[in-house]
Parts: sequence; structure tokens; C-alpha cells
Amino acid sequence: MFSNDRNIETIGQLAEAVKHYVGLQREYMKLDVIEKVVRLITVITLTVVLALLVILFLIYCSFAVAHALAPAVGMAAAFGIVALFYLVVLILFILFREKWIERPVVRFLASLLMEK
Repeated sequence: MFSNDRNIETIGQLAEAVKHYVGLQREYMKLDVIEKVVRLITVITLTVVLALLVILFLIYCSFAVAHALAPAVGMAAAFGIVALFYLVVLILFILFREKWIERPVVRFLASLLMEK
């Protein structure tokens, strides 16, 4: 009753369709992972380039500020004031690192990895 040729053929077609679907899903997952890795590498590269440019900008601005302050307080004190400013900025980054750095990075990575 259940084992006629038509049922066996239908089950065979269903098995082939499932195999094809699983293969397509595997290819889709590979492409999705590749896309996310490429986006992550792009963001990392852009971040490194921008960070280097900002560092160079800050170095030149620091020298300009120190030289501008030098006539009023002396060269050594001017560089000390600039260094003290960077120390305060460092302390602020350490105190607020979770709010300013960790949360945005986690949010970005979660949105990148969880998007479909």
C-alpha cells in the first residue's frame, strides 16, 4: 500500500531536493562569512590609517602649541603643559574606556556579525 513505485520516486526526489538545499545553504554561509570578514578587515584598515593620520596631526599641533606657549612660559614649561594635557586626556580615556571605547566596539561587532 505505501511502497509503490511513485512513493519511492517522490521520496528520492525529496532527498535530492534536501541535498541541494543543504549545499546551497552551505554556500550561502561561506559567502556570508567572507563578506563579514572583508567588512571587518576594511574597517580595521580604515581605523589604522585614520589613527595614524590623527597621531601625525596631534604631533604637529603639539609642537605648534608648545612653540606658541614658549615665549610666555619658557620652552620647557610649554612642552610640560602640552604633556600634562595629554596625561589628563589619557586619564579620562582610562576612566571612561567602557563608555567611550568598549561599548561602541562591541555594538559595532555585534551589528556586523548578527546582521543577515
